[in-house]
Amino acid sequence: MSMRILMAGVSGFLGTRLVDRLTADGHQITRLVRRPPRRPDERQWDPSAAQLDPTVVAAADAVVNLAGAGVGDKRWNEDYKRLIRSSRVDTTTTLAITIAGLAAADRPATMLNASAVGWYGNTGDRVVEEDSPAGEGFLADVCRVWEAATRPAEDAGVRVVRLRTGLPLHRDGGMLKPQLLPFRLGVGGKLGSGRQWLPWISLQDWLDAVAFLLARDDVAGPVNVVGPNPVTNADFARELARQLHRPAIMPVPALALKIALGGFAHEALTSARVLPAVLPRAGFTWTHPHLPAALHAALTE
Repeated sequence: MSMRILMAGVSGFLGTRLVDRLTADGHQITRLVRRPPRRPDERQWDPSAAQLDPTVVAAADAVVNLAGAGVGDKRWNEDYKRLIRSSRVDTTTTLAITIAGLAAADRPATMLNASAVGWYGNTGDRVVEEDSPAGEGFLADVCRVWEAATRPAEDAGVRVVRLRTGLPLHRDGGMLKPQLLPFRLGVGGKLGSGRQWLPWISLQDWLDAVAFLLARDDVAGPVNVVGPNPVTNADFARELARQLHRPAIMPVPALALKIALGGFAHEALTSARVLPAVLPRAGFTWTHPHLPAALHAALTE
C-alpha cells in the first residue's frame, strides 16, 4: 500500500538510499530540510529551535527520522560530542512533540526513528537482544536520551519503532568506505586486539528491514537492525582482505586509534555482540545472512 512518508535525515548515506528505495516502492516522500526548500517535495524546519509546521506532519501516514551527525566523520572533541547528541535528540523531540500535539485523526500512524547498537555499550562476548538494558559510555547515553525523545509520540498512541542499526556495509559509506584504501594497499588489518564483535548488516538488508517495518503495523519498540551472524573485528578484517585479494597483516594498535580518533577510539574498540530477535520473530528474512556474501555485495553492487 502506498504511503505518504515524511522523512528527516534524507541527505545522509542511508537516507539518500532509503528515499530511492521507498520511492521505487511507490511511496510519496516529503523531505524535511533545514535550508530553504529547492524542490516541491521539500519542507523547511528548524529542529534546534523546535520549529516544525504541524500541517506538514499531519499530511503524512508515517514519519521516518534518520537525522544525526555522523559519529565517525570527525575527530571527537567536546563540541562535536554535543553535536552528535543534539542533532539526534533535537530532531526526535521536535517530531515526537509535534506528532503528539496533533488531533488523533491527524496523527501519522507510524514513526520509525533511528537509534543504534551503541545502546548496549561494550558487551564483550555477551550476547544482547532488544530486551537487554542500556550499557555505559557516551554513545549508550546518547541512545538512551535519543530513544526517550520518541515517548510523546508513543504516549499519543503512535506506533514507534526504534531502529537500533548496526554497521551497514557498502563501499560508498559507513564503516567500510574508510577501510578500503588501506586494505587495497595491503596495509589493512584488525583494530586493536580484534576480539571485539561487530554487528554488521548489508545495505540491502537494512533497506529491506526498514521497508518491512514500515509495512508491519504489529511491530513496535526497539528493533536490532543487524545481521544474524555478527563476527569479530579480526574475522571481518580477514574476510575483507580475502575478498580484495590482499593480506591483512597490519593491525592498528589501540594507542594509534586514540591518537587518530580522539574520544571515538573507545567506541571503535567497543565489542557489541548484538543479535536480532524481533525481526526474525516477525518473519523477516535476510538476503545476506553471512558476512562473505554481504561483503561481496557491498564491494560489487
